[in-house]
Parts: sequence; C-alpha cells; structure tokens
Amino acid sequence: MTQEAAPPTGVVPDTRASTHETLEDYTLRFAPRSYRKWSTGVVAVSALGGIAYLADFAIGANIGISYGTTNALWGIGVFAVVIFLTGFPLAYYSARYNLDLDLITRGSGFGYYGSVVTNVIFATFTFIFFALEGSIMAQGLLLGLKIPLWLGYAVSTLIIFPLVIYGMKVLSTLQVWTTPLWLILMVLPFAYLLISHPESIDSFFAYQGGSDGTSFGSIMLAAGVCLSLIAQIAEQIDYLRFMPPRTPENSRKWWTAVILAGPGWVIFGALKQAIGLFLAVYIIASVADGAAVANQPVHQFLEIYQDIMPAWLAMALAVILVVISQIKINVTNAYSGSLAWTNSFTRVTKRYPGRLVFLGVNLGIALILMEANMFDFLNTILGFYANCGMAWVVVVASDIVFNKYLLKISPKKPEFRRGMLYAINPVGFGSMILAAGLSIVVFFGGFGEGIRPYSPLVAIALATVLPPVIALLTRGKYYLRRTDDGIDLPMYDEHGNPSGEQLTCHVCRQEYERPDMAACKTHDAYVCSLCLSTDKVADHVLPA
Repeated sequence: MTQEAAPPTGVVPDTRASTHETLEDYTLRFAPRSYRKWSTGVVAVSALGGIAYLADFAIGANIGISYGTTNALWGIGVFAVVIFLTGFPLAYYSARYNLDLDLITRGSGFGYYGSVVTNVIFATFTFIFFALEGSIMAQGLLLGLKIPLWLGYAVSTLIIFPLVIYGMKVLSTLQVWTTPLWLILMVLPFAYLLISHPESIDSFFAYQGGSDGTSFGSIMLAAGVCLSLIAQIAEQIDYLRFMPPRTPENSRKWWTAVILAGPGWVIFGALKQAIGLFLAVYIIASVADGAAVANQPVHQFLEIYQDIMPAWLAMALAVILVVISQIKINVTNAYSGSLAWTNSFTRVTKRYPGRLVFLGVNLGIALILMEANMFDFLNTILGFYANCGMAWVVVVASDIVFNKYLLKISPKKPEFRRGMLYAINPVGFGSMILAAGLSIVVFFGGFGEGIRPYSPLVAIALATVLPPVIALLTRGKYYLRRTDDGIDLPMYDEHGNPSGEQLTCHVCRQEYERPDMAACKTHDAYVCSLCLSTDKVADHVLPA
C-alpha cells in the first residue's frame, strides 16, 4: 500500500490547525505514545490538581444549610459511592487506551454522531463550573483588593486564556508546582478548628439547617446537588489519557495513579464538601451575620485565618488561596471545554477551526453566566444538570462493565474512527435520552412532589439497566459498521498497549501512530482519524 497518493482536488479535508499538535493537544485523536513522556506520578498530580476548586466548599455549605448536617453527610456519601463506581471503568479505559471520554463514548453505545450530544453536556459542565469558580475568585478579589465584581469576573476569565494555550505541557507544570502551597492553605483552618475549638465538632453534628430531621428525601436532594459533579471524571480523563503504557515493571504505580487520579478524585471532593459544611456551621454559630456569607469559601477561610494571624496577613492568604484554587481548576475547565466544543463542531460541520477558537467560546459563555450572578441559584442549576450528567456517565460505565466485559455484546476494544462506527447506536444514545428525560421530568415535579427528590435514583437506575437491555434486544448490531480497518499491522503491543508504530496520512502528510489511522481504499493509502472527520464527501471513508 503506497503512502504518496494525493487526494483529488476539492475533497481535501480542512486540517490545517491539526498539524500544530503542541497547541491542539490531540484534540480529536488518540494520544500517541511519542507524546506521552510524563511519568505516572506527574499525570496523577496534574489530574488531581484540577480538583483544587473551592466549589466543593460552597456545595457542602449550601446543602448543609438547606438540609442539615446529617442529611448532607449522607448525601455526600451517596455521591462518593456513585462517582467512584461509575468513574472506575471510564478511568481505566482512558488510561489503558489513551482516549478522552468522547472517544470512549463513541464506541460504548453511542455511535460516531450519537456522542455529539454528550459532548455538549460535558461542555455545559465546563462552563457552568468555570462560571462558579470564577465567581468565587471574583468574590476574593472584591474582598481583598476591592475590585468590583463585574471586573473581577472579567479578570478571572481573561487570566486563564494564556495558561491553556499550550495544553498539557503547561498545565502539568502549573498543577505540580502549585499543589503544595494550596494544600497547606486549605488544611490549615480546618486543623486549627479541630485543635483549638473541639466544641465545634458537636455543633457541626447537631446542626439542623432548614430541615426537620433526617429523611431519605432530603438525603437524595443533597446527593442530587453533589452528583452534578459526576462529569468531573471527564476532566480527570483529559489528563489520564496521557498515562504512559502499562508494563509489568510499572504496573503497581500505573494502577495507583489511575485509581487515585481517576475515580479517587471523589474522595478528596467529598472531604472538601464536608469541610465546607463544617466551616459554614462554625461561621454561622460564631460570627455576627455569619449566615449571610457562610456559603462563600473566601469568607469561610478569611474568618478562620483572622483567628490565627494578623488581619492583613489573613486577608492576603485568603486571596492567595482563592486565586490559586480557581486558576488550578479553571485551566482544566477551559481546556476540557475547548476539547469538547471542538470535537462536536468538527464532526457536525466537517471543519476543524482549532481548539483555541472554542477556548474563547467557552470562556465567553462562562463570563456571561458570571455576570448574570449564577451563584444565587446554584442549587437549582446543579440539581438540574446532575440528571443529564448522570445519565451520560452511568450509561457509558454500564456499557463497559455489562456489555463489554460481562455479556460480551459490545466490542471489548474501543473504537472511535469514522467509518468503523454506525452514526448512532440506540444502546447508549437511547438509554441516555430516556434516563435523562425521565429524571428531569421527575426533578421538576412532573410525577408529583412525593417522588421529586428521587430524580438522581431514576437517572442512575435507568442508565444502569437500559444499556444491557437494549443491547440484548438489538443483539449488538449497531456497535461496529466494520470490523476491519484495512491495515495489516497489529493495533496493540505484547502488553496490550496501543501500538507506537507510525504511518503517514496521505491527506495532511503528517505521521500518526497505528491506532489513529485507517486505510483509504480510494487512494490506496493511509488516512488519520481527523482527516476522516473533516472529509466532507466521504472520499476517504471505508465502505460499510
């Protein structure tokens, strides 16, 4: 098979931006072995650096104030279990096969175009949480530097853009170097209260908030707000896809990194939510007018810093903590959002404008949300979004666990390339639409107020059960359009890792590794996955 054949005039895909992979960071591609030079530890720390956000403190405080400590803690527990169980198969698949969650979703029951809707769900997650984190940063800038909120929103947005331009190469360095200071500043006030105010522990557990006692409905309402974070696993995966190949020599380190930085993020997230509630209860009980600011992380830390050190230093450290935390998470939100938008746009329009265009789009949407003061209706936004996020993530996890590994209906090895997949697979796409749709109706009281608190359970149950049911009914017919990509070279090495052998794409003239390539029978050559995505007339796509 020759590699020199040129595509005919008029059908050359638009891939000019794709050749600058230093900036593009393999947006729509398998992450090649030649690019993955980071150790397991660096990848894990970089991924966990993205959960430095302070929104967990606000979420914990909000659900505690609404439902009381006991209900909130049980809700946080439900959230942690669901996130860990659903996140594990996704994190493993990403690290093992070096794919982001959109590429995994395509071959896990959704089809080539079916996963576009999940990309929009994920992009929505990134700008909602960017806006939430940016709002917290603006509160810190207002408190410490007297910068008006409207200007603080703009500053917290614009500062992120240059940090995200170079993708993983800059983000890994940023996350590793800022983590130690962030940990010290975050743990200090909590440790201080435990040691110097042990009575605050009793007050914490006795706090009733707006509830009338412990109830399963209140627990599920609290869990529903927390479960809005379920799509965070997609951001963890945007780092985990750069894991080095797993070998017998690094197997233990590899598994440790995948578990901690993948589903393990929820352990740290749950702890932060509980600490946020703890700090809020202390401020409500101990500070005049504390109830008005108890759910704002910058005030939570400032009030306690002031008990330990001079006011000027307390203010400085509170602002530093807020700025570091928000930069650490919002570079991840911006980066992941740019990947998601670009992915969807390219598949729908067959044009690839480059990741940086949609970096600007994502930041612009987030800025509009901040200026609209989304912080005031946080619980409603997150509770609604949780139903969509849960339906997507749980459906993909269900397909991997049940359909791929237990029932063996779904192909075990992932597939994401155009031409190899059907446009839409009813197994995942249909399951997600049903699970999300019905749970949203429940969330807004469509089936009565009695069942309304249980919309998270509806989403989780349907998203777990429907994929194997629909897969059995369709007999797995809509997973693969083809089983042979036309290349007579092994896809995986002796350890089961994606092959590092390079081939030249005859369209963009760039070299990419074996898993990213397919045959082009029209021109008797090889073509990369992105050139397939941007092929407007399907000239390079293999026949069914």
